[in-house]
Amino acid sequence: MKKYLALKAAFALFTGFLLVSCGGGNDYTTTSRGTGWDVTGKNGFELNTKYNEQETGPGLVFIEGGTFTMGRVKDDPMHDWNNTPNQQHVQSFYIDETEVTNGMYLEMLEYIKAVFPPEDEEYRNIYNGAVPDTLVWRNRLGYNEEMTKNYLRHPAYQNYPVVGVTWIQSVEYANWRTDRVNQLILQEEGYTGKNSLSTRDASKTFSTETYLNAPTLAYGGDSTLTRGGKKSEQVQRKKESKAAKDSTEVSGLYVTRKDGVLLPAYRLPTEAEWEYAALGLGSLREYNAYRGRKKYPWDGQYTRSGKRKTRGDHLANFKQGDGDYGGIAGWSDDGADITAEVKTYEPNDFGVYEMAGNVSEWVADVYRPIVDDEFNDFNYYRGNVYTRNKIGPDGMIAVVSADSIPYDTLSNGKVIARSYPGEIQQESIDDNETYLRTNFDRSDNRNFRDGDAQSTKYFDNRNTLEENNNNRMYNSPKHKVSADSLGNLDRQYDKSDTRTSLIDDEVRVIKGGSWRDRAYWLDPATRRFYPQDMAKDDLGFRCAMSRVGSKSKKNKTPRN
Repeated sequence: MKKYLALKAAFALFTGFLLVSCGGGNDYTTTSRGTGWDVTGKNGFELNTKYNEQETGPGLVFIEGGTFTMGRVKDDPMHDWNNTPNQQHVQSFYIDETEVTNGMYLEMLEYIKAVFPPEDEEYRNIYNGAVPDTLVWRNRLGYNEEMTKNYLRHPAYQNYPVVGVTWIQSVEYANWRTDRVNQLILQEEGYTGKNSLSTRDASKTFSTETYLNAPTLAYGGDSTLTRGGKKSEQVQRKKESKAAKDSTEVSGLYVTRKDGVLLPAYRLPTEAEWEYAALGLGSLREYNAYRGRKKYPWDGQYTRSGKRKTRGDHLANFKQGDGDYGGIAGWSDDGADITAEVKTYEPNDFGVYEMAGNVSEWVADVYRPIVDDEFNDFNYYRGNVYTRNKIGPDGMIAVVSADSIPYDTLSNGKVIARSYPGEIQQESIDDNETYLRTNFDRSDNRNFRDGDAQSTKYFDNRNTLEENNNNRMYNSPKHKVSADSLGNLDRQYDKSDTRTSLIDDEVRVIKGGSWRDRAYWLDPATRRFYPQDMAKDDLGFRCAMSRVGSKSKKNKTPRN
C-alpha cells in the first residue's frame, strides 16, 4: 500500500511539473510571468495578483465605453454650427446617477466650516469661496426671494440639484469628495487610526495624492492617523516577523497605488463622456442610435411617455412655452415649475437620471465651436493643463500649509482658495518633461490648434512672439480685477470696442437642457458655454470617475 501511494504521489508531482513547464497549469498568482521569480514578497518583491476589479464609488453608475456619433445629425435651427457630427470613442467610466444635490453639497460646506472656521480671518475665504451664489434666483421683474433664502439650505430642497455653483466650485467639490471617499476606505479597511475621520484640525487634513506620494506627510505628519489601524498592525507584525528571519529593515505600512485599495479621483465628466452617458446607448443597438439619430436620452422622438401605464406623462422637466414652465396643473403637468427632485423621472438605459431637463450641467471641457476630431477621436477632451508636484528646498514634496494657502481673485472679484492645507503644491511642467516629445510640448493645452498663435490667420513666423500672441483668434475682453490687503477691489474693465468674441480659455461647455429651456436643448448633442467663474439658477453638475482595468464589468476567465 505504501509503495502504491508513493508511486501515485510521484506521478502527480511529475504531471504537475509537465503542466507548469507547458504553461497550462500556472496561473501566475505567486510567480512572475516574466522571470518565474516569487512575487508574494518572500524575495522583497510583491505584486497584487488577487485584484478583482475597480469598486463602484458612492453615488456612481458604471458606463461601458464604446463608439458613438457625437454631435447633432439633424437640422440646427439655432445656426450655432458648433455640434457637427463626428465619430468618437470613449473608455469605460463611472458617472453620478443624479446631479449633485443641495444635501451633498451642504455636506462639504459643513465640513469646511468645521475644519476651516470662517470666523478665523486666515480661513474666511475658504468657506466664502465654496458657498454657492444664492442671489442667482433674483429677477428684477419677478419675486423669487423665498428661493434666494431657502433653496440651498431648507430640508424641502435637500434632494434637489444644487445651483448657483461655478465651474471652479464644481471642480473643488469633486476634489473634496475624492479625499473624503478614500479617507473612509482607509478607515474601514483598517489602514488608518481610529480618529482619522473625526479629526477637524486644519493642519491635519487628508489628501489622497499626498498620502500616495508622501504618506508620512499626510494628516500633517501625524503617524497616529496615517497608521495604527487594525489592518496596519496585523500586516506590520507579519513584516516584523519576516524581518526577524531575514534581518532586513521593515518600513511602515502604507497603502500604495499598486495595492488597488483607493479609488481614482472624482472629477467633472468630459463633454464626450457626458453626451455618451446621456444618450444611453447601453441596450440600444439600432443603426439610427449608433449613427447619432437618437434625439433624447429616452427612446423615441417625443417628450411624453408612450408606454401604456404612463402614457402622456412628461419624461423631463423643461419650459414648454412662453409663460409655461410645467403645464396645466393637475392635467398636463410635468411635476415641477423650477428644478425637480432628483429621480423624479425615469432613468435612461445606463441608469442615469435627469440627463435632459431639470438643470444644465457643467462639463470639464473648455469651449470651442469645433470638436477637433481630426487630431483626436479617442477620449476627446479640450482643457489639459499639465502640472507636476512641486519639490521644496529640502528635497521633499511641498505640501500646502495653513499659512501658505494659494488664493485667486476671480473676474467678479470673489476670492477663492485654489488648494487646501494638506494638498500637494503644483507647478507647470517645463522643458524637462517636454524635450523631444511628440505627444505634447507645453503645459497649457487649452487653446491647442484652436486659439494658440499658430492657429490664427495672423500667424507669421517672421513676427515676434509678442506680435503673434497679441493677434488672438478669439478676441475676447480681458478684464483685470485684483484685491488689496484690505479686500478692496481694483476693477479694470476692458473698454475696447474692437472685441468680437466672448470665447477664451476661461469659458466651459455646459450640456443638457434645464427647467428654463425649450425642448430643443434636451438633445444631448446641443452645447453652450459659460464663464467658469459665473453661476446661474438653472446650472448644476454631476461627477464622474475614470475606469481602470477592464472595459467591461463582465466576469471573464483570465487567460494564462
